[in-house]
Amino acid sequence: MSAFDRYLQTIIEQGAREAQEDGSPTIEAHHLLLAIAADQESGTRRILGSAGLDRQAIRDALDREYEQSLSAAGVSLAAFDLPRPNRTLEPPARLGASARGALDRLASAFRKKDLGPVHLLLGILQAQVGTVPRALALAGVDQADLTARVRRALTDQDA
Repeated sequence: MSAFDRYLQTIIEQGAREAQEDGSPTIEAHHLLLAIAADQESGTRRILGSAGLDRQAIRDALDREYEQSLSAAGVSLAAFDLPRPNRTLEPPARLGASARGALDRLASAFRKKDLGPVHLLLGILQAQVGTVPRALALAGVDQADLTARVRRALTDQDA
């Protein structure tokens, strides 16, 4: 197993715990992003930190995204006392569409032997629609700029 395979396995396992906490039946890209932000890997931590993102800031943005999505459907969290999501006994084992999309973007753009933690972050940030882009926008993060920082970090690694 390569170093990236071990890293990816760790992030997916942590993402599964994030999904379990959310009561989600699948591991989605935002769960992987939370796992990356909580991880101690210096390259991804530095890039996310440069945009003011740590695990808590991402969690807060995701909570705002959830509230805004409900509001768009005419549901106000303030008007209802919604229960916390049901935690499953076991973390989910399946990747959802957004997580699979992030991994597919990696596989189509890079050779497996070249992959590292920053590549996974790039795969997540390249999503044009979905929870992650909406949450980043609500957090005031310029997704295009953050993605460019990730690409520069990859270029610097290759130099």
